[in-house]
Amino acid sequence: MLKRSLLVLLGCFSLQVTQAQLLKKLTQKLESTAKKDTTKSSSTTALASLTQSDAGSAIKEALSKGVSAGIAKLNKTDGFFGSDVYKLLLPADAVKISNTLRAIGLGSQVDKAILQINRSAEQAVGAAAPIFVDAIKQMTLTDAVNLVKGGSTSATDYFKDKTTTQLKAAFSPVVKKTLDSTSATHYYADIVNSYNKLPTTASKVNPDLQDYVTTAAVNALFDQIGKEETAIRADPAARTTDLLKKVFGAK
Repeated sequence: MLKRSLLVLLGCFSLQVTQAQLLKKLTQKLESTAKKDTTKSSSTTALASLTQSDAGSAIKEALSKGVSAGIAKLNKTDGFFGSDVYKLLLPADAVKISNTLRAIGLGSQVDKAILQINRSAEQAVGAAAPIFVDAIKQMTLTDAVNLVKGGSTSATDYFKDKTTTQLKAAFSPVVKKTLDSTSATHYYADIVNSYNKLPTTASKVNPDLQDYVTTAAVNALFDQIGKEETAIRADPAARTTDLLKKVFGAK
């Protein structure tokens, strides 16, 4: 009888311990869930409290930072020429010029043309700041909040889609000026003329160098803007102003 009583008591004690453990785990889980819900609620409230003005200003500031970062990276000696990503070779339609001239020992002419084309792009992007910044200021961001909540480069993609044509038109004369000032036009004309004089040249080639460099420079700047936007969204340290911290920290 005593043995049976002891077994019953032990069973009750074991049950109480098990229930206590389950209760502890359940409490911990509820507390964890409540904490997550509170964080989520706080983030949602913070994002919802943003004004259209805050969102729009932050998007424009992020884009402007990207322009500044891109120009700082590209507007210097070897910004294009020394880059594995942005170095300009000859236009696609002129590749056969390069290959043919190198094959007959005129590779130095090609190299001079390529160097000066890159020097032109490096100089040109230095004059891009006011053109890009003005375009950013003119943006109508009625969907600014959606851009804030968008993907890593959503604002850059929006800006690129809406302004590329206008930016190229404004930037093209700047590129022409730098092409002329660096003698890139001269060196490029030399290799084109050398190629066109060859008896084996059936069709004359003279791709639009100005449009080629303009497009490449604009694309390089957009790439830099996208990288800056991605950093601002992902890294709190990249949010260098109170506005960027307020808007992108509320996501």
